[in-house]
Amino acid sequence: MNDWQRKSPVDWETYVNKMVKVAAIEKHEYEGWVLTVDPVSASIVLATFLENEKVSISVVLGHAVQKVEILKEGDDEMKQRLSYIFAPEESKAYSPEELEKRKNNLKTWLETNHIPVTEQGESGRTLCVAGVLTIDPPYGPEECSSSNEIILSRVQGLIQGYLEKQQ
Repeated sequence: MNDWQRKSPVDWETYVNKMVKVAAIEKHEYEGWVLTVDPVSASIVLATFLENEKVSISVVLGHAVQKVEILKEGDDEMKQRLSYIFAPEESKAYSPEELEKRKNNLKTWLETNHIPVTEQGESGRTLCVAGVLTIDPPYGPEECSSSNEIILSRVQGLIQGYLEKQQ
């Protein structure tokens, strides 16, 4: 086990949103912005911004990491760019306030129609319907997820009808 793998998740978190140079085995070097570090394997996920707003993602496996050097701190604009890399396109169009309003309106509508709904997740961003279906931001039919296809189809239809009435 190398020094990098011996670090704790709290130590790895200090590298997130920073430009780093990673020295790996066989004299390989990687540079990029740290998106995250996997707490199990100690693998580093790096993002590099290319032209045309394209992004290259690289993963340096934890066992191969020999040294990590911080080159640059990320400012608020960079943190925002990094957070949007894996965000769904639809959620980019809504401010946090708009998403909260959409969530609360949908939750109220579901409760009014006697459909049991709770909020889950550490920030309460995900709605959970009857314990078998989840709805993630921006709270449309496409963001519904369930292993029960019948419930999934019916709730998606209800939400689609609700959204059409809202317009």
